[in-house]
Amino acid sequence: MKTVKTVIGENTAFPLDGVLTLPDDTGSPVPAVVLVHGSGPSNMDEKVMKLTPFKDIAEGLAARGVASLRYDKRTFVYAKKMKSQLTTVKEETIDDALAAVEILKNTPGIDSSRIFILGHSMGAMLAPRIDAEGAGVKGLILMAGTPYRLEEVVVNQLRRSGDGNPLLKMIVSLEYKIFAKKFDGLYEMNDDEAKRKKFAGGLTLYYFKEMGKKTAAEYLLESDKPVLIMQGEKDFQVLADDDYKKFTELLSGRDNTVFKLYPGLNHCFTEALYTSVLKASKEYGTERHIGARVIDDIAGFVSGV
Repeated sequence: MKTVKTVIGENTAFPLDGVLTLPDDTGSPVPAVVLVHGSGPSNMDEKVMKLTPFKDIAEGLAARGVASLRYDKRTFVYAKKMKSQLTTVKEETIDDALAAVEILKNTPGIDSSRIFILGHSMGAMLAPRIDAEGAGVKGLILMAGTPYRLEEVVVNQLRRSGDGNPLLKMIVSLEYKIFAKKFDGLYEMNDDEAKRKKFAGGLTLYYFKEMGKKTAAEYLLESDKPVLIMQGEKDFQVLADDDYKKFTELLSGRDNTVFKLYPGLNHCFTEALYTSVLKASKEYGTERHIGARVIDDIAGFVSGV
């Protein structure tokens, strides 16, 4: 395995440190994957407390003959700068992912006809859009994604966060109603109104409206590119019996789509320790790594299409 430091958006206002991870000399160009983060600020390893999903994937793929490019997320490096401007997922994620794909297409030793986007969590929600907006990749890998709109995900996760605790459930139910009400009539609002209305954490309602014009599933239904949809069965953020099941219903019978459900794995595709979002700090605070079965499936998909 070899690593090469690179910069995403080198000549822009938001240059980002990145790492290209390559297999040992193979004698011929190799396929490559761009890794796209989930929600919130995140470094190139997609570090969540003591878990490092993107580092695990990059190193695992390199050992199986597949290159990858990962990089710090823009909101991780430029949080203060971005708070002063209107931000959508285009500025937060999409533009940098497109730039990363372009770097791979022009990197010696990379097979430019076999570049893939791997999105995790919210990155999986955006991966089909990234391709549709000009990435022109060979295929897509969606890890712990959802076919729902972001505002639906937000209110559903909030509603579930009180499960198992009667007092907390009562408090959460009040918050749920407040947040759900914020989204009433979202797609009937004009853009200027949505931009003026604040949600939380510096986000406006326009952030949700702009992203929600088309879901990941809707993008996928318009494409015939190969897709691998992966889900941890013990994930308490994106649910196997809801989000993943909905994907299988919407995309069933499509020859280009492969589904993989992993018993016992969590949102980061490591072995699950707990089943409740209330235990998230303990779940992600214990060091574990993504196992061979997940990496094997990603590498097999990339090599087989």
